Amino acid sequence: MKILQVIPYFVPAWDFGGPVRVCYELSKQLVSRGHEVTVFTTDTRDASRRITETAETMEGIRVKRFRNISNTVAYRHKIFLSPGMLSVTEELANFDIIHMHEFQTLQNVMISHLAKGLRVPYILQAHGSIPLIGAKRGLKRLFNHLWGYRLLRNASRLIALTETEVAQYWGMGADPNKIEIVPNGIDLTEFDNLPAPGSFKNKYRLNNEEKIVLYVGRIHEAKGLDLLVRAFDRCTGEPDNARLVIVGPDDGYLPKLKKLVSELNIQEKVLFTGPLYGREKLEAYVDATVFVTPSFSGFPMTFIEASACGLPMVTTERGDRLDWIDQQAGLVTAYNETEIWKATSRVLKDPALAERFGNKGRQIVADRFSWAALAEKVEHVYVSCLNEKRAS
Repeated sequence: MKILQVIPYFVPAWDFGGPVRVCYELSKQLVSRGHEVTVFTTDTRDASRRITETAETMEGIRVKRFRNISNTVAYRHKIFLSPGMLSVTEELANFDIIHMHEFQTLQNVMISHLAKGLRVPYILQAHGSIPLIGAKRGLKRLFNHLWGYRLLRNASRLIALTETEVAQYWGMGADPNKIEIVPNGIDLTEFDNLPAPGSFKNKYRLNNEEKIVLYVGRIHEAKGLDLLVRAFDRCTGEPDNARLVIVGPDDGYLPKLKKLVSELNIQEKVLFTGPLYGREKLEAYVDATVFVTPSFSGFPMTFIEASACGLPMVTTERGDRLDWIDQQAGLVTAYNETEIWKATSRVLKDPALAERFGNKGRQIVADRFSWAALAEKVEHVYVSCLNEKRAS
């Protein structure tokens, strides 16, 4: 098959989170299965940089980048203006299938419009972006009325990460017969040779006896990090050798979070590292004692990364339901300061429990979330769309 992936940001724009990794890993697997894969994306890399290569091939994936009118608007407001993508009609006709990532993007609007005229089927994968949450609810609502409902209606298939996202598609009026559940995956080979314990602590001059409460992800108001900081402050004496480490790029909330840490006078107990990638991120997972994310949507890549490193997790009911976490890979608790810290403290104080959760989580990831298995599921979705097209 000739497959087109459409996403507003692509490697090496890692600051944009999980969808970049998903599109990249899925594309690599599809190439290894004999397919021709092309990615249409933009030139945004992060808040201040663009990617200069307009066309390149990586891991067998052909990547074509279209210039954003404003890199600042793209990064700060998640509005990607790349009108050059409207000029690809002739090229688009050569693809058998189109896979669009994220939901409320102008790239999806442009490509879906062209695809409909060319009768090229497209799949849409929202990556947890359907709920009207965050500061831009009004813009998302406007997008839905102008284009969103039509995007879902005209899609040949919709890929959901979880049962929760299935319900979100339904709430937007999507045909339930079009929805397929495919969770995020992981390249298990990246975790075959983990860093030696102590590397992260040595680099950041942390005491070897300190127990690390770790968050990894975008620093955004929707993640509940203020609640995590307040919970940590209330119980810093239980145990008194705990350190809160927050890893990830600023998504507009870092100044407020640092101000809260200062107001609570716990600067010495909270470490902000900024974003970490590759080996450095693995070092943080290896040296941590427990991984905590208070609020999330979709299926965070960091959850399976942490579990692949044998790290027990704590999260809350303020998130999509993931049936493999509670009492297996970790604990799911109520969304309040007291309960978050009770669960976190329980893991910190009970090494046997932490080890059991870590071992179980690692096994679950190996059994259920390898990219090889998930790419096969996506391939089946593509084939069913093409069969329907031929039959129509």
